[in-house]
Amino acid sequence: MRRPTPRGPLSEALLAALIQDPGPVPEVAQQAAQAVARTEDVLADDDVQLALTVLYELHYRGVDGVDERWEWQPDLLAVRATLEEEFEAALRALVPVPDVAARTAPEVAQALFDLTAADDGPSVSGYVAKRATDDQVHEFVALRSIYQLKEADPHSWALPRLSGRPKSALIEIQTDEYGGGRPGHIHSELFAGMMRALDLDDAYGAYLDHVPASTLASVNAMSLFGLHRRLRGAITGHLAAYEMTSSIPCRKYGNGFRRLGYGPEATAYWDEHVEADAVHEQIAGRDLAGALAELEPQVRDDVLWGAAAYLAVDGLAGAEMLAAWERGESALRRPLVGAPA
Repeated sequence: MRRPTPRGPLSEALLAALIQDPGPVPEVAQQAAQAVARTEDVLADDDVQLALTVLYELHYRGVDGVDERWEWQPDLLAVRATLEEEFEAALRALVPVPDVAARTAPEVAQALFDLTAADDGPSVSGYVAKRATDDQVHEFVALRSIYQLKEADPHSWALPRLSGRPKSALIEIQTDEYGGGRPGHIHSELFAGMMRALDLDDAYGAYLDHVPASTLASVNAMSLFGLHRRLRGAITGHLAAYEMTSSIPCRKYGNGFRRLGYGPEATAYWDEHVEADAVHEQIAGRDLAGALAELEPQVRDDVLWGAAAYLAVDGLAGAEMLAAWERGESALRRPLVGAPA
């Protein structure tokens, strides 16, 4: 990932440390403690969310110019833990565990379907389908690229932590996400192709400096859930809710792009997900999340909470995006270079 621009004293100290050889980072630890002490809303804190993004990225594809040994440097892991504690606490304060009596796999699956059906969050897909301008569509794709260019990777952290029916279900879903082993069909590659069709930069993390904290928080929540074995219930619930709320919106996104005159090069990604996610939602709800809650009752609450957290955090990012557009403003922190006038 390209090195981002710092957004405050914490991310500035972190990025300065990462260009050095791995070692103790007392100055970063001090800034992390100060950042969580002073923030009023960690979910909307650009400095904290960027720092978390960079720290998590060390476990994905790395950051340009950063020694890969930093990934497991103990002091840096302690910094991440400081930020994660505040981040998880904020998520749990925002999103309570849904109060449902579901216990068996079918019951938990139905509870997840009910939860996603009742979601009244902002309809970004509806806006894109009927109202979005060409500029706004470009902004939307830039915002989505932070996750979509590594699509499915955060959920794959759960694979070695599951067994039996839930593991098989996750493998089935991820096999589709990764194109069934066919180069060029990986969903992240399809998204990159759409970016090229829109004359956007498809480099991994190219628009990190452009996106607000709310977008980073929605992606960071996936990494938080995926990288911690104790939160394996949350990452499976997150994936279930993600798949359950994907198929119909993807049809709307594709229609919105066609309304603006874009052809198959720009709509193939959305069209692929219309059919794929209609199948995935059933597998994720019943055979993955539902089966895990039945197999390991101690993680049932986190399965439900992970789904609710996805809806809430994604909803915050969507609401911020739409509010900016309704005001006639950009949803980005800085304008896109070369976007259509």
